[in-house]
Amino acid sequence: MWKKDCRLKGNHQANCIEENNSSDQLFYTCNSVAETGEATWYIDSAATNHMTYNKGAFQTLDESFKTNVKLGDNHIVKVEGKGLVAINTKKGTRIINDVMYIPNLRTNLFSVGQMMEKGYALHFGGDSCTIYDNKDKTLKIAEVRMKEHRCFPIHLQYMDRTAMKAQEDQSWLWHRRLGHFNFQGLKILHQKKMMTDLPQIQAVEGACEACLQGKQHKKPFPSGTSWRAKAVLELIHNDVFKKFKNLVEKQSGRSIKVLRSDRGKEYNNSEFDKFCEEEGIEHQTTVSYNPQQNGVSERKNRTVMEMARSMLQEKNLPKAFWAEAVYTAVYLLLNRCPTNAVQTMTPIEAWSGKKPSAKHLRVFGSICYVHIPTEKRHKLEEKTEKGIFLGYSTQSKGYRIYNLKTKKLIISRDVEFDEDAMWNWDEEKVERQSVMIPKETPPQQQQEEGTDQAEMERRSQTSTRIT
Repeated sequence: MWKKDCRLKGNHQANCIEENNSSDQLFYTCNSVAETGEATWYIDSAATNHMTYNKGAFQTLDESFKTNVKLGDNHIVKVEGKGLVAINTKKGTRIINDVMYIPNLRTNLFSVGQMMEKGYALHFGGDSCTIYDNKDKTLKIAEVRMKEHRCFPIHLQYMDRTAMKAQEDQSWLWHRRLGHFNFQGLKILHQKKMMTDLPQIQAVEGACEACLQGKQHKKPFPSGTSWRAKAVLELIHNDVFKKFKNLVEKQSGRSIKVLRSDRGKEYNNSEFDKFCEEEGIEHQTTVSYNPQQNGVSERKNRTVMEMARSMLQEKNLPKAFWAEAVYTAVYLLLNRCPTNAVQTMTPIEAWSGKKPSAKHLRVFGSICYVHIPTEKRHKLEEKTEKGIFLGYSTQSKGYRIYNLKTKKLIISRDVEFDEDAMWNWDEEKVERQSVMIPKETPPQQQQEEGTDQAEMERRSQTSTRIT
């Protein structure tokens, strides 16, 4: 038996945890603080899990989860579920996962240990406890003052379920607009203000079907000994070079110092060696059959292809559009998403000095409607033509559109988008779609009252298929 002195005054027995094969026994302190509101929680170093008695606080709750908790007075109470609680903070929405629902609990408890497992840092000093972000240890989330009985109460504002759903939908939309980039990367873009016009992003429940179909990873090759460039054009990982050299040197006013390539014939020849020598470029090559030595280029190529596959899969686009998908992936991923090389800005800002905007971004492959200028139509003819959005023009401010009527690629800035629609190539018509696979529902919530099992299965299948 392990014992710990309770911080509260009174005749309460010390909190303890005992071995018992029949149930998980959890323990905590501060189990008898009076006059606690439903939105008041206590930071507790002895609690093994976050716990609340307020069922209304949960956004999602798995009531199939059952266990027992032993209180400091040896009284055992039942855990009636585990779920997710969302709260509003000055730094945006925070999601608290794996919160235990205990109806007979008298106080809501934040587990110090569980917060630390999630990466949060807690500093106790003077009469306060300061909580720092789990990703950015310099970002202060909250400072909690010590109150009577040496406890640390924190008052929370629960997020409304409707607002939570709207924010989840918005997060999914931006995940798709940015080429199925991961949610953590999207949060970094927003938190570090690396892109303008990008709303707050949160991690969401469920899985993206297009990501599952388009991304398959092997274990990464160790890169701890890799040398990283410190300045623009100091090191170039490249497959196609001479035209690229002229372009980037004129744009940047700098010269390329080192080129790292594979041993392809286009690089491994006397003519190219002479070119590098005349231009003052050090040419590094990989060992034969060891492409991982040019790991940066190889990993970027793989990630670009994964993003391109995911974008094609989501809208069920033909493989004939693979070049447009790759072109868009490079536009989004390599230029506008966070990287380890420049952690405080996007690559496009590091290159141009201008912060990119998210205002013009749309879901690749969406159905769109292109305005037909007055000069190109008669008075009674339709003002728009239907098309498929295939990316962004870098030569002018416009979108690349595949015109479904003329079967040609055009560039236009006068476009309206239907981002939840896709083109059915077999039946040649517009269809609505679902892009995510919902998180599995707890067994006791699967069958609604008055609805038979066959009907529930039909609904489940309909909600996860593209129709």
